[in-house]
Amino acid sequence: MSGQLCPCGLGFYSECCQPLHLGKVRAQTAEQLMRSRYSAFAQHEIDYIIHTTALGQQAVLDQAAIADWSKANQWLKLEIVSTNEKLDKTHAQVEFKAHYHDGQQIKIHHEISYFVKHAQAWYFLDPTTNLQITMKQPCICGSMKKFKQCCVEYI
Repeated sequence: MSGQLCPCGLGFYSECCQPLHLGKVRAQTAEQLMRSRYSAFAQHEIDYIIHTTALGQQAVLDQAAIADWSKANQWLKLEIVSTNEKLDKTHAQVEFKAHYHDGQQIKIHHEISYFVKHAQAWYFLDPTTNLQITMKQPCICGSMKKFKQCCVEYI
């Protein structure tokens, strides 16, 4: 398996995204986290997908649905369209296109994703989670700031 190309497109899996999936290293940028999450879908590393989502969102993620989506598709290619690693001190943005085959045809999932850095780790801010959170509650990222002063504009 050491010669397997990484699904994210940047070299060999064993040297690229696998160390992140195994918890040996952490993503140093939002783009690196995005790439490793794409590879996690391709490699069916569902726990990694869960654990790299914002801390306050992890409990409401549908792990079975994520696993089904991961396994139902053949992941063909990741294309990074643009990145902005400094939206502010702790937030970043990555626009990407995930190319996949759903068993019938090739499709492209085009998304602008937002990420937050908390306690020296990057996390994905999932806009699809159904959280009932008010503006004055602690932020979903774990920063202890009020939600309205932290991640609200990125969800």
